[in-house]
Amino acid sequence: MKILYAEDELGLSMAVAEVLKMEGFEVTSVMDGLSADEILQKEHFDMVVLDIMMPGMEGTQVAENMRKRSDYTPVLLLTAKAETEDRIDGLNKGADDYLAKPFAMGELVARVKAMIRRNRDYQQTVLNLANVTLDLESNELSARSGSLILSVKEAKLLALFLEKESVSYSVEDIAGQVFQGEVSPEEITLYMAYLNNKLIQIHGNLQLVMKDDRICMEQKEESD
Repeated sequence: MKILYAEDELGLSMAVAEVLKMEGFEVTSVMDGLSADEILQKEHFDMVVLDIMMPGMEGTQVAENMRKRSDYTPVLLLTAKAETEDRIDGLNKGADDYLAKPFAMGELVARVKAMIRRNRDYQQTVLNLANVTLDLESNELSARSGSLILSVKEAKLLALFLEKESVSYSVEDIAGQVFQGEVSPEEITLYMAYLNNKLIQIHGNLQLVMKDDRICMEQKEESD
C-alpha cells in the first residue's frame, strides 16, 4: 500500500515515515505542498497524509486540487490549528479526516488503516467516463455501439484510469497494481492495444496512450 506524506518539519517527517514503513506501507515523503500536488498528478497512492501549513501550497489546497481532478484517494490532514473553522474548511475542500498535532503515532497509524479500509469497502462497482461505462462486477464494458466483456486484467487496467482520469502511470506502477509485477513492458503495451481496439469496437471515445514513458487516458472527439 502506497502513502504520500507531505510535511515540512524534517524531524517529524522522518519519524512518521519510519513508523508507517514499519507497519508495512510504502511511503513517499515530500517537504512542501507544491511537490505533493505535482507528484499526485503523476503517481497513484492508496492514501495521502498532508500537513496543512506548508510552504508553496497549503495541504487544504492540495486536497482541493485532487478533488477537482476527480482524484478521490483518502486524505488525512495534520493540523496544529485549533480553530473549528479551520478544520471545517479542510473537510469542505476535500479532506476525509483530520488529526490534531501533537498526535500519538499509534493513533495516526490507526486512522490511516481505517481510512484505507473504508475506502476499499465503499469503492464504486460501476465506473463512468465520457461515453464509456465499466461494470467491475461483471467486467462489462459498454459505450454507444454496444457492450463486451473484458478479461480480469483488462478490466483492472482500464479501471485505474476511469477512477482517476487525470493521473498517468509508469509501466512499473501498472505492473505492480494490475499484474502483481509478473508482466513485461511489452505485455503491458499489448494490453493497451487490446483495450483500445475494444473501445473502438463499441465506439468508446477514450484511448490509452503513452506519453514521456507514462501511460494516460485521453478523450477523443465523438464521431457520428
